[in-house]
Amino acid sequence: MDLTTIFTTLVMLGLVLTSAIFQLRALTWTGLLGAYLVVLTVSGYSSAALLVIFWIFYLAAAAFANLTVLRRRYLVGSLLPLLKKQMPVISDTEREALEAGNTWWEKELFSGSPEWDQLFSIPRPTLSPEEENFLNNQVEQLCSMLNDWQIMNELRDMPADVWSYLKKEKFLGMVIPKEYGGLGFSALAHSTIVVKIASRSISAAVNTMVPNSLGPAELLLHYGTDAQKAHYLPRLAKGEEIPCFALTAPDAGSDAGSIPDAGMVCKGELNGKEVLGIRLNWDKRYITLAPVATVLGLAFRMYDPDHLLGDKDDIGITLCLIPTKHPGVEIGNRHYPLQLAFMNGPTRGKDVFIPLDWIIGGVDMAGQGWRMLMECLSIGRSISLPALATATAKSAYRYTGAYARLRKQFNTPIASFEGIEEALGNIAGSTYILEATRIMTSGAVDLKVKPSIASAIAKYHMTEIARQVINHAMDVHAGHMIQVGPRNLLSSAYMAMPISITVEGANILTRNLIIFGQGATRCHPYLLKEVELITAEKPDIKALDRVLMSHIGFFVGNLLRNIAYSLTGGRFVFATVKNKRIRCYQRQLTRMSAALALMADTSLILLGGSLKRRERISARLGDVMSQLYLASAVLKYFHDEGSPKTDVDYVCWCLQYCLSKMQIASNDFLDNFPKRWVGKLLNWIIFPFGQVYRAPRDASYKKIVLPMLFANELRDRLTRHCFVGKDQSELSYRLDQALSQVPTVEPIIKKMHKAMQAGVVSSRHSFADRVVLATKAGVLTTDEADKLSVFESLRNEIIKVNEFSFDLAEIIA
Repeated sequence: MDLTTIFTTLVMLGLVLTSAIFQLRALTWTGLLGAYLVVLTVSGYSSAALLVIFWIFYLAAAAFANLTVLRRRYLVGSLLPLLKKQMPVISDTEREALEAGNTWWEKELFSGSPEWDQLFSIPRPTLSPEEENFLNNQVEQLCSMLNDWQIMNELRDMPADVWSYLKKEKFLGMVIPKEYGGLGFSALAHSTIVVKIASRSISAAVNTMVPNSLGPAELLLHYGTDAQKAHYLPRLAKGEEIPCFALTAPDAGSDAGSIPDAGMVCKGELNGKEVLGIRLNWDKRYITLAPVATVLGLAFRMYDPDHLLGDKDDIGITLCLIPTKHPGVEIGNRHYPLQLAFMNGPTRGKDVFIPLDWIIGGVDMAGQGWRMLMECLSIGRSISLPALATATAKSAYRYTGAYARLRKQFNTPIASFEGIEEALGNIAGSTYILEATRIMTSGAVDLKVKPSIASAIAKYHMTEIARQVINHAMDVHAGHMIQVGPRNLLSSAYMAMPISITVEGANILTRNLIIFGQGATRCHPYLLKEVELITAEKPDIKALDRVLMSHIGFFVGNLLRNIAYSLTGGRFVFATVKNKRIRCYQRQLTRMSAALALMADTSLILLGGSLKRRERISARLGDVMSQLYLASAVLKYFHDEGSPKTDVDYVCWCLQYCLSKMQIASNDFLDNFPKRWVGKLLNWIIFPFGQVYRAPRDASYKKIVLPMLFANELRDRLTRHCFVGKDQSELSYRLDQALSQVPTVEPIIKKMHKAMQAGVVSSRHSFADRVVLATKAGVLTTDEADKLSVFESLRNEIIKVNEFSFDLAEIIA
């Protein structure tokens, strides 16, 4: 084959690639390729056999694309029965979940070619001056009032003055608009306030966040009648009413669509009058704030057997509000979730009669409860649990970094040991990812997006990352943090972590069924429309043909895009980030977006409806999508902060980490694809030269650990709104004070070590005696001796643990 043949062949492939990637219209690409083939034919193309092959493929593709009438009549129409069998069946509850909330940036990630400038153009989420003032004053004051040891182990509740302060300063009405007497704060403010409180007390944070997330206030704001809003919202804002929302039943947890609690439409007596209402029976558990609630939000299935409202027997899942003092309502007992002190317990009701106007939104919203819950869950799940996860990471970053710098083994700070450095590096990088994701996701809510898929990603991955962070922190602190007591800053976060993993959609469910299960249907540009057209009673063949042709173009475009990216290593992918190191990572994220689109489409085409039952396949695709989202949040945070040079090592570590997780998920997906030959083929297309992405290198750990070990802007920014005490009684204050003294005392410590090596002082002497001897010998000045003694006293106080009498009753009294 001569050079001319090679060149013209490459041009032909380039035209095909361009047409597919940019999804040119059928007439455009057929005209373009046809004209080029005519030119080759007329000019005497040197390889006649290759030219014939080109023409055969071209004519077949052109005929398929342009003979629309024949294609619709003989191909699409005849394939319709097969397509009906292949398509997943979407239940009513699944449809309501799919229709709840919005897609956002995650849809771009599914496209195979995300528009990064679109992400960077989203306004930076910021706190208002009023919100900043509230954080610096009311939240700071609240944190100073909290004693987590007392709350968890002595009172098993918040003190009365804390409850009063929460109500007085409207902490329970942060999301309620000012017109109803609330604070009217943004989602970002709500999230940040929870972060700060949680860095002081998880129990207090949960008691505070629940009324502001999935609960009566949120539901009333979106769906309540004017009368319901006017009655309840001012009372909720002032804390005159304490709300709870009851969804989980003993036999309906993650499968909330199978709620057994029922309400029958009937006539009954209320205040001496016969009215049309509902007779309810329920048995709920795990309900936060239920033991102290004054108003109960309830999810139940509503039936109308006597057709008093219409023709339907089963109206569907419905939500209502019931005063807890209403006859038949049972509350008061409590659960004790992993010894945390937030209020949580069961509620039951037997033959409780309520009027129809207690339905949230009135009778018109009867049967709409599942959609209402899914929409509000997408908001609450974007804020509350991600905030708790971020608070855990911020605390671990600030306290563990300082402790590792101050704690010594073999006369060396333990931060210098590579094993400790690895744990610290994971804490550091994870904290950056969590803070970036928290800000971006809560910012979406402030843009009036209901990010159903992004919130599921945030809930699952942020709580899982926080679980790894707290484990690393416990490993570094070792015995120091396994001894419970007032000196322990991490034990409550460690104990609380399984709760975050479990609630608001258990993590196993979220990963295996929701992230990709809903994400594919909502984010795919054509799938939902195809399902609707194919499963319709009278399918619109013309509309279906248009969608199928667009889908084919989308698939072929991503297939060719993957081939091009894999063969070139993604080096020529368009990227917009200015920093050269980070720009390389941005290109790889685009490459993996294309890989996700190809793997997802292949699964949908070949597995069809059975994909719903193949949870591991779905989970691994969801992992790739999720890591793309987390990486996007890191890029967005870096951009919004002004691309500071101090962050570059952190950003590179985070993006390398996310890419390595995508590699693992992709490998597992390809190795376990049900049709083995398809998995091998996809593997050759996406990763033709083997594994591309590996975990961050050892050297990168050292770079991101360093800012943890001394006072600096990056450390303060990443741990901003992490509560730090104001006096010596607080371990957080002592850690900061000691860390600030390290640069001053480090040269003095070196002098002492040299004096010991020279025999001026001996290790058999106590520290105090060594300081005195070194001062007398002229090794240290009096001022240096004083500074060293103060520092050592502070350091010893930091590494102390609590001691209790032999009678353990003292601990749990």
